[in-house]
Amino acid sequence: MIELNNIRKEYHTDGTGVTALNDINLTINDGEFVAVIGPSGSGKSTLMNILGCLDTPTSGHYLLDDKEVGYLSPNQQAEIRNKKLGFVFQSFNLLPRLNALENVELPLIYRGMRPSERRRLSMEALERVGLIDRAYHKPSQMSGGQQQRVAIARALVADPNIIMADEPTGNLDSHSGRQIMDMLTELNGDGKTVILVTHDMNLAHTARRIVRIKDGVIENDEKVVAV
Repeated sequence: MIELNNIRKEYHTDGTGVTALNDINLTINDGEFVAVIGPSGSGKSTLMNILGCLDTPTSGHYLLDDKEVGYLSPNQQAEIRNKKLGFVFQSFNLLPRLNALENVELPLIYRGMRPSERRRLSMEALERVGLIDRAYHKPSQMSGGQQQRVAIARALVADPNIIMADEPTGNLDSHSGRQIMDMLTELNGDGKTVILVTHDMNLAHTARRIVRIKDGVIENDEKVVAV
């Protein structure tokens, strides 16, 4: 479970302070599919970075599975990301010199897993996203939708509890975007907690809960009624 208590994030540049998040309180239970939505500059990406242990709050408490993780060292945060979190970004973040299989293997390399085992798990992850036939293709040889599916395979390969998707369809055509959202819905159905950051209300309604953020504060938190 994720629990944020009075999370505040401030940035200081040239003596000027900017409050990106202002006393955020939020609980996300295991197995939820939550969309965090807001306009540019609302604080949603800052919130995602804190949830993903990519940044630390200025004040407040972030509990993950009942453990304080908000103020861990960079190495400790990296360990949390590797074991508990999987990330899918708008820009895919694939290494261009590596093929699909090698990109998917990366989280397992950081775990020190044996080459034969990490290759087996990576091939299984690629098969799950329907890209086993693209295992030895480099990103430049794949469409945007295929690259994002490789990114999802990479997020899944270490079997994290939580999938964090930051504008995952932003660089895709509508058909590929729908495929990615269907995949996230399927992962949630398999028991994964999914946190989606988006500015698109249509995508947000794929989730079962929508958290609206504006000017660094949570404006609304509501359940989505299934139709």
